[in-house]
Amino acid sequence: MHGHFHVHDSTRAFAWVTLINLAYTALEAGYGFATNSLALLSDALHNLGDVLGLGLAWAAAAIAKRAPTERHTYGWRRATLLSPLANALLLVGFAGALAWEAVRRFDAPPEVPGIPVMAVAAIGIAVNLGAAWFMRGGHAHDLNRKGAFLHLVADAGVSLAAVLAGFGMLAFGWHWLDPLTALLVGAVVAVGAFALLRDAFNAAMDAVPTGIRPADVRAFLAAQPGVAAVHHLHIWSLGAGEIAMTAHLVRPDDSGHDGFIDSVVHALDERFGINHPTLQIERGPDCGHDRHDHAPHGGH
Repeated sequence: MHGHFHVHDSTRAFAWVTLINLAYTALEAGYGFATNSLALLSDALHNLGDVLGLGLAWAAAAIAKRAPTERHTYGWRRATLLSPLANALLLVGFAGALAWEAVRRFDAPPEVPGIPVMAVAAIGIAVNLGAAWFMRGGHAHDLNRKGAFLHLVADAGVSLAAVLAGFGMLAFGWHWLDPLTALLVGAVVAVGAFALLRDAFNAAMDAVPTGIRPADVRAFLAAQPGVAAVHHLHIWSLGAGEIAMTAHLVRPDDSGHDGFIDSVVHALDERFGINHPTLQIERGPDCGHDRHDHAPHGGH
């Protein structure tokens, strides 16, 4: 059984997480400027990127609730696929800026007090883990929510690194830990952004969702009663937790047509999580639209 998380329940979580992170970003940036700590400033910049990304995800979740129209017959659910793409691009830009400033500071790292760095970063661990808790439900089936969840967990790890850097500066006078931590922040952001960018790009390009093998779906359809052939099989994401599929089924004996359709649609949802299938039943293999150039993606 594939669980389906619906975007209608997510806007409140995005709102809380966005506002909490915005407040913490302002606090961290203020202490970063006051102590001249690049570790805090870089983490604040990183968190600002996440706030922007969370804001995009929040907006996408709200837009996705809009009802279908004559022009947008599926509604605006694909907004939840475009938001992670923009989010990932933002994070890549922030990662580059952090790395550049960190490298510049290695030659002459300024003296940074360790205690404020440790205290503010410790608050960051609590804030990010708490915000991740808000986003935990449904992230396995929602790329928009998954992007936010992964960012928050990564942020907690980055804040932990800042705590350790503050301890090193306080205990041993290792002020080079400040730019080093900023450099590590940039690396963490870049790695996470690359994975999110890959997944978001694939979704935006109508790739088959992760976890579904088209060969398995094709074999399942071909094994249904009376089905002689399967073609024009396409599977893609409509939005958060919603997977669409189209297929042509050659079924010479179409007796019990409605019952057959209902049974297959229910089984596709149960077995593969495909909850928006469209099946075209054909009596024979000689349908003209399957043999001409105006159907170039038939996939015989």
